[in-house]
Amino acid sequence: MSKLRGEAFWRETLRSAHYVVAPMVDQSELAWRLLSRRHGAQLCYTPMLHAQVFLRDANYRRENLYGEACPEDRPLIVQFCANDPEVFVQAALLAQDYCDAIDLNLGCPQMIAKRGHYGAFLQEEWDLLRRMILLANEKLSVPITCKIRVFPDIDKTVKYAQMLEKAGCQLLTVHGRTKEQKGPLAGVASWEHIQAVRKAVNIPVFANGNIQCLSDVEECIRKTGVHGVMSAEGNLHNPALFEGRNPLVWEMAEEYLEIVQKYPCPLSYVRAHLFKLWHHTLQVHQQLREELAKVKTLEGIVDVNRELKLRCQEEIANQKEGEKPKEGLPFFHWICQPYIRPGPKERCRENGDSGTEKGVRGKRALEEEEDGNSELLSKNKQKKKLRNPNKSFDPSLKPKYAKCDQCGNPKGNKCVFNMCRGCCKKRAFKETADCPGHGLLFKTKYEKSLSWQHSQRGIQTPEISQRGDAEVGETAVLKEAGDS
Repeated sequence: MSKLRGEAFWRETLRSAHYVVAPMVDQSELAWRLLSRRHGAQLCYTPMLHAQVFLRDANYRRENLYGEACPEDRPLIVQFCANDPEVFVQAALLAQDYCDAIDLNLGCPQMIAKRGHYGAFLQEEWDLLRRMILLANEKLSVPITCKIRVFPDIDKTVKYAQMLEKAGCQLLTVHGRTKEQKGPLAGVASWEHIQAVRKAVNIPVFANGNIQCLSDVEECIRKTGVHGVMSAEGNLHNPALFEGRNPLVWEMAEEYLEIVQKYPCPLSYVRAHLFKLWHHTLQVHQQLREELAKVKTLEGIVDVNRELKLRCQEEIANQKEGEKPKEGLPFFHWICQPYIRPGPKERCRENGDSGTEKGVRGKRALEEEEDGNSELLSKNKQKKKLRNPNKSFDPSLKPKYAKCDQCGNPKGNKCVFNMCRGCCKKRAFKETADCPGHGLLFKTKYEKSLSWQHSQRGIQTPEISQRGDAEVGETAVLKEAGDS
């Protein structure tokens, strides 16, 4: 049976899903997907998986996809980040029996994606992307989908989407922000870009961006004409978003913790989810915020959650008639509600900065600051500065290292092969050679081993040899007797 494509794939395999939970690193694990599905989500993605690691590491496959079978966790799309057609397809082949489609991540804007050369940092490499999708479409038994970010120019974004469709993409998720729009610089997603893509392609389109409540979902579908809407942060702060409800935080937290006990996941995931759910309450109860950060067991997290619930219930009991939410929130802090990320100016005021161009730059820009001005350094670098006041982060003052002939890492100053220690060790082992500079003595140890073996042969005395011959003869006689 040939695999379904385009509209038929969305309608039959994905069951005409309108409400979609986004792929989120360390946050869209099985337990959270099941919670979201209970409260209105119709389609979920796995967290972004690294194709190269998935291909080589059986433990990574088991922890992220091959765990306990869960029939209610469907339809499900597995998302990979990759930059090599063969690696991407080989990883997808290992995952295709556990999902309904494979998604190629072309939207991650984080620095780790830039360093690893994947996500949104592939959006200019159309030839590579074309080859990746063509090969996946040819080899896989399930459809291939893509999640992208937009270009500033709408026309280029449309051509980009059409290229992906022509290569074999069967469903496109469009995040209406550019790769530069992230963190405090995220701003508002452009539904205009999404609408233009929807009109220009013949495959289903999901929209992503600006989704905080169910009315946003409905408005996005009406304005853009997309088939479905994907939510990430909105879903993390309110898993019942697609139900159109704003439940009590502890109801969602307790339900999630019950699911985690049945389908365990790393404690860091659980803690991160509770930080999102209890975000507004933890601004009020700072001490419990610290306890949640330090706790090291699931039982401990359950205890912190219970204490937060008791404190909120106490506040409710002491609430005065007509009292309104504080801090400009639409609801009281113990109710699931959106978190509006502060823009650069608001963040600047929170940090006490003056609002100058340097003052509003994002975290990564501060980390890459070249001068030693502590006011413009990241928190991590400021801590290093406190430990060592003379430390400078000016790259021009850093010592220059000669590069390894093999891999480009700094080489050992006294290495006989002009290599880093890792490459030197491989070569010295292969050639049975020494490198005193790296303390590698394969040749010396081998020669000592041979010398020891020769000395052991010379130690054997004639008396021992005669006794050995006698024992051999005696054994032969006994064997003959046994045979007769």
